[in-house]
Amino acid sequence: MNTVFSALTLGHYLTLGAVLFCISVAGLFLNRKNVIMLLISLELILLSVNINFVAFSRSLGDAAGQVFVFFILTVAAAEAAIGLAILVTLFRNRRSIDVADINTLKG
Repeated sequence: MNTVFSALTLGHYLTLGAVLFCISVAGLFLNRKNVIMLLISLELILLSVNINFVAFSRSLGDAAGQVFVFFILTVAAAEAAIGLAILVTLFRNRRSIDVADINTLKG
């Protein structure tokens, strides 16, 4: 089983991270109406960054990148929880979660 993981090089992990990053950036630009899809795209961006941190950490033999991933995951979990709480409150007040409705909250 160890030989399967040794066949994957740093380039494979970086390619996966780049593909996930491109998909998430495309999701941000193509879908500007649905707030939930925007949050999912932001989570994918953070996931692609985490894959790159882990790949470089493993390649260089340093655990600092893997420790950094835990901090990013903590921020991502807090961002998701707060974002979903805001969306629930917005849906209760406006009965919609469109981005255009959020712009009307400016005051």
